[in-house]
Amino acid sequence: MAVDGKKWIRRFHPADEAPVRLACLPHAGGAASYFFPVSKALSPAVEVLAVQYPGRQDRRADPCIENLAELADLTAEALAPATDRPLALFGHSMGATLAYEVALRLEERGTAPVALFVSGRRAPSRHRAETVHERSDEGLVEELRRLSGTDTQMLDDPDILELVLPALRADYRAIETHRARPGLRVSCPVHALTGDADPKATPDEVQDWQHHTTGAFTMSVFPGGHFYLNDHQQEIAKIISSALVYGAPLGSV
Repeated sequence: MAVDGKKWIRRFHPADEAPVRLACLPHAGGAASYFFPVSKALSPAVEVLAVQYPGRQDRRADPCIENLAELADLTAEALAPATDRPLALFGHSMGATLAYEVALRLEERGTAPVALFVSGRRAPSRHRAETVHERSDEGLVEELRRLSGTDTQMLDDPDILELVLPALRADYRAIETHRARPGLRVSCPVHALTGDADPKATPDEVQDWQHHTTGAFTMSVFPGGHFYLNDHQQEIAKIISSALVYGAPLGSV
């Protein structure tokens, strides 16, 4: 399939000499710009590629994708040219499951990622019956307030909500209707990160990511809820750079 990489990939801090790349995949309703601070923190040792899904920000005119497998196919295709250097994946929430699916696809192409960082998401085998995507607009906003991932003042602006809710609903439909293919594992090391008070993923549910890799598994638990990483960006950047730049075991700081 033909995918326009310029539409899908943002390089906020190009680093042509970096020995490794990190592709970052946003949460439901999120956008590539969420990872600007991560890109700044890791550059120039690691070149960060932030994935921009259709239907938001500068891709608002592109149809949203409501099927996670299709989104994984397209994302893997968009990232394929970046595998000329070692490539790791980082995904938060929906982006974690998507990163896992993308890793499987890249491995099938013979370009397995060197590491997979999964944040704020229970393991694919730990299914919950969730139907947020079927709620009214008010119900979607209520979910955003519950997770505290969006500026509350923004949620009171009807013009902004009109722009963000279609992508948010599509993303929730994609992740809530997705079922992982049983028995598949990535071969790269997996490092799971989570908040100790995340209502969407308990530490026990996150721990089960260990069953989705044949490589090493480590886990870091931070104080906080679903968007714990907003308050721990430096620590997370240090974990990533320690693993990707200095070859330290995942989780070492």
